[in-house]
Amino acid sequence: MRKAAAILKGRTVHPEVRVMVIPATQKIFLQCMEEGLAQIFVEAGCAFNTPSCGACMGGHMGVMCKGEKCVSTSNRNFVGRMGDVDSLIYLASPEVAAASAVMGYIANPEKMGGEEA
Repeated sequence: MRKAAAILKGRTVHPEVRVMVIPATQKIFLQCMEEGLAQIFVEAGCAFNTPSCGACMGGHMGVMCKGEKCVSTSNRNFVGRMGDVDSLIYLASPEVAAASAVMGYIANPEKMGGEEA
């Protein structure tokens, strides 16, 4: 969360990108709140949600549709995992996911410029 927030701080999510930030546990959720990370995510244009497996398992909170692409920081990937079998899911680090959210394509955070990237 800290690494993703460092990349997103002062930046805005690409207008054609939907970003959902979902902490893994209540403890991490509270840490994000206490450290101001949640505010960074929201100011960048992300949806900051309570802990849940909803999005990563395609149960709710952003089910992928046919042809939609996702850069995910989850640890699993298989056909239909997050929704439609014709969606594309790419697994990446939090840094790559954050850089990609800003750029609108799968991006290398080291090539974004700035101190945080």
